[in-house]
Amino acid sequence: MESTSPPLFAEERRRSILNLLEKQNKVYVPELCEFFNVSPATIRTDLRVLDNEGVLKRTHGGAVNLSKAAYEPTSDFKLSQKNAEKKRIAEYAIELIKNGDTITLDTGTTTLELAKLLPSRHDLTVITNDIAIATYLEHNSSASIIILGGTMRRGFNCTAGSMAAKMMEQFNVDKAFIASNAFSFETGFSTPSEEQAEIKRAMIRSASTVNVLIDSSKFNSSAFYKFAQLKDIDHLVTDNHLSSEDVGRLHSSHETLKIAIV
Repeated sequence: MESTSPPLFAEERRRSILNLLEKQNKVYVPELCEFFNVSPATIRTDLRVLDNEGVLKRTHGGAVNLSKAAYEPTSDFKLSQKNAEKKRIAEYAIELIKNGDTITLDTGTTTLELAKLLPSRHDLTVITNDIAIATYLEHNSSASIIILGGTMRRGFNCTAGSMAAKMMEQFNVDKAFIASNAFSFETGFSTPSEEQAEIKRAMIRSASTVNVLIDSSKFNSSAFYKFAQLKDIDHLVTDNHLSSEDVGRLHSSHETLKIAIV
């Protein structure tokens, strides 16, 4: 990094830090001190303020772009995002489910939208680690519900960890519906939580058909823990805000993959 000339006001400096993160994904305190010609205490204050605003993630010695961080918005926050797209994805996915199916629903707001449509199907068995999904189905459907036991993730309405993953491994299901925090063509599907990645892998291994439900805003980003590649899934469902370039790359990526853009 090359040094800037006159000193910047705090707000200008913080905007510049975010611009740097957009380009290189990670910044370090000593480099920022040299770049802006300010003290380490000033830079640490900047990073603390920006972290509190939720626009970057502080790490030991610097900060990372949130798309590269082990960062995950809470369920309540995610419920407010991309609602129309999630509903369209769910409306497509319900057509993949037949009466009598045994399915597993991963935790997530898109899979919750799918769960809200399941009362239209009969004689289902639903395995999930999502408490909100299980509660909705208990009150609104006749489905048999199996909840994967494990440690509760506060703020995320779900269980997580090796206990839940081992329980999932006991089952064989017709169809799995998996959510993902991020996807890139280079690294595949990923999530910020190691415990959630473990459960997603177990759900994928247990299913005859694997369906990933992911809105277009998650494309071209990476979270910390990889759990699948395109070759590991059978069907990808996303929304029509995906770029034409990404649509083309999907169609040429894996010859057996079914793609639905809704």
